[in-house]
Amino acid sequence: MWKQMIIGDAIHELTLTRRILECLPEEHMTWKPHLKSMALGGLATHLINLLNWQVAILRDLEFDLSTVPSKRKPLDKPEDVLEEFDANVIKLNTLFAECDENTLGEEWTLRNGDVIILRQSRAIALRTFGLNHMIHHRAQLGVYLRLLDIPVPGVYGPSADDEANS
Repeated sequence: MWKQMIIGDAIHELTLTRRILECLPEEHMTWKPHLKSMALGGLATHLINLLNWQVAILRDLEFDLSTVPSKRKPLDKPEDVLEEFDANVIKLNTLFAECDENTLGEEWTLRNGDVIILRQSRAIALRTFGLNHMIHHRAQLGVYLRLLDIPVPGVYGPSADDEANS
């Protein structure tokens, strides 16, 4: 039951996320809405990293932030974002197919060296640390597109742009 619900939800959210990523404008990948904000390309790259984290949740029993580089160079071409996104979705789908209820119930740990940040089941970690986090940044990306006057596709129903075109 958990597997069907969690994985069905994940696949749905990944499909919606790709729809937003398909709208990335190459000419604005370095654009920021505010000095303290991530650039559009950096935000899109962060969505890719969140997929890497989802892969790690299903593949490993823990994720140690101290073992990964803290800063990744943002992707600057929309096609590179989509290519890496699609490759990560393939990895996730393979892991989804291989996991079972027991795997999703196993305890997963997020740490930074010796400091434990959180410990929870893989199912909860996938939903909160992986999917909810991705949904949050996907929504930010939608705001960026809106501010750049780029049509925003509907996610949980039609957007104002979808309605304007119908």
